[in-house]
Amino acid sequence: MSDSRIIEHGVTTLSDKAWEHACRRAEIIGPLAALEAVGHEAADAAAQALGLSRRQVYVLIRRARQGSGLVTDLAPGQSGGGKGKGRLPEPVERIIRELLQKRFLTKQKRSLAAFHREVAKACKAQQLRVPARNTVALRIAELDPMRTVRRREGQEASRGLQGVGGVPPAVTAPLEQVQIDHTVIDLIVVDERERQPIGRPYLTIAIDVCTRCVLGMVVTLEAPSAVSVGLCLVHVACDKRPWLEGLDVEMDWPMSGKPRLLYLDNAAEFKSEALRRGCEQHGIRLDYRPPGQPHYGGIVERIIGTAMQMIHDELPGTTFSHPGQRGEYDAENKAALTLRELERWLALAVGTYHGSVHNSLLQPPAACWTEAVTRVGIPAVVTRSTAFLVDFLPVIRRTLTRTGFVIDHIHYYADALKPWIARRDRLPVFLIRRDPRDISRIWVLEPEGQHYLEIPYRTLSHPAVTLWEQRQALARLRQLGREQVDESALFRMIEQMRDIVTTAQKATRKARRDADRRRHLKASAPPGKPVPPDTDRADSQTESQPPAKPFDQIEEW
Repeated sequence: MSDSRIIEHGVTTLSDKAWEHACRRAEIIGPLAALEAVGHEAADAAAQALGLSRRQVYVLIRRARQGSGLVTDLAPGQSGGGKGKGRLPEPVERIIRELLQKRFLTKQKRSLAAFHREVAKACKAQQLRVPARNTVALRIAELDPMRTVRRREGQEASRGLQGVGGVPPAVTAPLEQVQIDHTVIDLIVVDERERQPIGRPYLTIAIDVCTRCVLGMVVTLEAPSAVSVGLCLVHVACDKRPWLEGLDVEMDWPMSGKPRLLYLDNAAEFKSEALRRGCEQHGIRLDYRPPGQPHYGGIVERIIGTAMQMIHDELPGTTFSHPGQRGEYDAENKAALTLRELERWLALAVGTYHGSVHNSLLQPPAACWTEAVTRVGIPAVVTRSTAFLVDFLPVIRRTLTRTGFVIDHIHYYADALKPWIARRDRLPVFLIRRDPRDISRIWVLEPEGQHYLEIPYRTLSHPAVTLWEQRQALARLRQLGREQVDESALFRMIEQMRDIVTTAQKATRKARRDADRRRHLKASAPPGKPVPPDTDRADSQTESQPPAKPFDQIEEW
């Protein structure tokens, strides 16, 4: 006698409300599941119609494709198991459910890899088949997002997932919304020459909300400023191949283009006139997080957290997130990477991130970018990087004099100013841009407001200096009672300050060489034999110091 049992799929056990939900889902998800690929625009439309997130729509599409073609495949609360997928044994499912509550949904915020190891250990202890890591990831993805964030990160962090009286517009295209933020890197770097610790650098990073791709980054020893924001935007908007070649990095980083909207926090550098004017010039809209609610910038903060965790795990010289994590680890003594080497490592780390499956996208960010640009077209990149950067440099306003422009006691002049000088009394105040890393030139906006003109020092023999050097020299002159500061005195003071730095660097290098030599002699001398004196000391006291040299190149950011 043949087996006449029929599996109950929920046709009679589902409530009327659940059945209506399942039918509605089948009506909208069915056509999408029949497509070879479903773009974000279609997924977002389905999400809005069903009152779900984009991620939940993709989960339903997967369930429909793996199911039996029944309405109940998409019923609320039904498992994702079905035709072609295979269900886990109930004891394994029970282990995953229990460990999700006890080990994953905790403030320790265990990673997927760590949680999968705990599931594997528990299954092996009961001699059960260990589920694949992707299967465990699916179980995590099916958790309620708001409850997950609340359990792992706290009530405050979950506010961004709660309804606020409206549905925010979906981000469906690359560069439609870009988030930028800064952080101090949990790592001490060393100088290029002596490989001695010089401090913790800063990272400015930009991420595309639609594809979760990193669009640009800047690594610098200077604190975040309007300039670092501008440099990051240049990295976002321009072709990255020349930059990668300069770092001697072989990788593809095609994610570039001019953002349509920047989503920022309320830091001063994000509200500068330079950034506002630069964005207006290039048609980039600005939007800011609500004050006191940092979770609204969660996407860029998560990528920063991921980068810092990689640094903690892999790089020597890490300071960790706080002293309690550091313990007895001597970060300064372990420091080994220069700023350039750290930048190379971060570039390669971005390449690894772009090729790894993203928990929210369920695909690599690089694949998501490729899919998106195939749908909407490849974004146009900015080809004139210097001109683009100038539009984001700090703004100064000055009137034109017979001898050109005077800014912070420094004169700037070029023959191209002569037509303006002749009618300067009838011209308004000029808008000027200046790069604080090199104030040997300025960019002056023409009276017609169409083009910037590059104007150098009037005295071309003056060395290129940073704004920091200029201000330090000015403060020193005023300490000496020089209320009336002239340009020659200013540059003489800068030269003297550079001489001090050069002398100190030579003395430090000499002292370290002598200390290393004494340690070597002491270690190699026979027991009881005195260590010979340092015969180079007399010579070092009479060694003449070379004159200070002008900067050949301002430090790279």
